[in-house]
Amino acid sequence: MQLSLHADYSLRLLIYLGTHPEETVATEQVSRAYGISKHHLVRVVQTLAMHGYVAVSPGRSGGVKLAKAPREIRLGELVRRAEPNLKLVECFDGVTNTCPIVGACRLQGYLEDAMQAFLAELDRHSLADLLAGKREALDGLLQEIRQA
Repeated sequence: MQLSLHADYSLRLLIYLGTHPEETVATEQVSRAYGISKHHLVRVVQTLAMHGYVAVSPGRSGGVKLAKAPREIRLGELVRRAEPNLKLVECFDGVTNTCPIVGACRLQGYLEDAMQAFLAELDRHSLADLLAGKREALDGLLQEIRQA
């Protein structure tokens, strides 16, 4: 299984914001820190704002900041909302499925169980868990990346 860039960047953005909890951060700053497209990051911010994870302040001195406490941001929930396609294989989509053995195959059930276990594991953790004891180290690494 592989998460889309959208979900990956969603996680990265929240980690970045978690290392700057009192700041409103410009998307350009995050874009430079991670070396990712500002255009793509803006779409990520829109998704996260729509789901209440971040607050956006428009304008020249605007930016984005966490709208929830890190302990309230469950990673599994975030992935479900940020990942546009959690269909691991074609047969997960009854509308577009063309697999001729779907009725007799057990693979779909096994993969669904695996997906639920993956998400359940992420549900056990929050953004606060990702940041615990690492906030300074993460911030230091991001500063080094920005200066390079």
